[in-house]
Amino acid sequence: MTLIRDMCYPTPHELALAARTLAEERPRLVHLRRVGASRAGEPLWLLSVGGHERPGGVLVVAGAHANEPVGGATALALARRVIRGPAPRADRGWHFLLCADPDGAALHRTPRPYSLLDYHHHFFRPPGPEQPEWAPSLLPPDRLPPESRALTALIDRLRPLLQVSLHGTDLGGSWVQLTRDIPGLAEPFGKSAAELRIPVETGASDAAGWPSPGPGIFVMPEPGTPAAGAFHPEDTRLSTWYRAHRYAGTTAIVEAPMWASDLVDDPAPHPDPRGALRVLARRLVEEAARVAAPRDGIAAAEPASAALLRAVDWTLALIPRIAVEWTGPGAPAEATAAYIGSIDAFGRRLSLRAAAMLLRVLRAQGNPAAAGVDRLVTGWCEEFAARFGARWVPVATQVEHQSRIALAAYEGLTAAGR
Repeated sequence: MTLIRDMCYPTPHELALAARTLAEERPRLVHLRRVGASRAGEPLWLLSVGGHERPGGVLVVAGAHANEPVGGATALALARRVIRGPAPRADRGWHFLLCADPDGAALHRTPRPYSLLDYHHHFFRPPGPEQPEWAPSLLPPDRLPPESRALTALIDRLRPLLQVSLHGTDLGGSWVQLTRDIPGLAEPFGKSAAELRIPVETGASDAAGWPSPGPGIFVMPEPGTPAAGAFHPEDTRLSTWYRAHRYAGTTAIVEAPMWASDLVDDPAPHPDPRGALRVLARRLVEEAARVAAPRDGIAAAEPASAALLRAVDWTLALIPRIAVEWTGPGAPAEATAAYIGSIDAFGRRLSLRAAAMLLRVLRAQGNPAAAGVDRLVTGWCEEFAARFGARWVPVATQVEHQSRIALAAYEGLTAAGR
């Protein structure tokens, strides 16, 4: 297998141009259509290969988190594979939402980050109520952003057998979250990760307490059951991930790291999980206070800076709740080193992201506090990379891994007769 080593993350505009070219080359098989618009009026593009929108196909969602840009590149790569391969079954087309949040993508500008610091100098991740997949778990239906309404309408129209949501963590390993188990997925997932030298995140903090049918594979709680386990400010079961269940579908969320770390793949028992979590919680609260101090009193009328500040405030508001969770009676008495490593990374990225977005606002305003926040961001990026032995995963490698898992998930469901 040969991979293009210097591939970059495409912008929403570049994705649309590439998709239009595919549609023009194969007009009888490939279709590109606008399925909605963002809050800023940017188009939401759906690329379809075969199927003619008959129920039971595959819906691939890219760009749901602005700071996780690999999904668009993977969507294009998957579309090309489907086009080149055997003709899709007439009743099961593949449909690709090329970027679920183009407004967010415009604020997170990192076509090919050269370091964690470079990545965070251009960082943006909107607050939960402004994220297309998460908003339905936080807002009533009449207040949903247009991106969420477009996505839910798309799921209702396509009624997919499989929805694949493409995500990418900044530093760590790969894992898959499923709304229903897909038997046999663990084997091709593990094989792909090993071949591509991507660590498997066996103790993903996003999925703590969830059933794991294989390393790096996690099954979410069923709708109607207690949401015990992983900490989320949102209820995953109210997200668009579960929308496919209305039509007997399954959703797979595929995570691939930008920078890899073997610390999240260590199955050894941690000697003192509760003690470690207390230390991590204390550090997180202290770091949040160092961001909150220069944030106080800052206002922004300009739309981009206002969006950044909303995200800063959302992130800072989560931290006290997370610290309580880590130090409360539900903290695990037994855990692997991988799980504690994942929690450590999660905490570091929260305070770092808040500081990075605040820094962008301060710099835009010429605020002298920018110098101090810049030192925080620089130091925390260096510590993060050093602590986890960060090594860059080429974009083409991330794309190849996600593509393999999406295809394996589809094959697993069709083999099971779904």
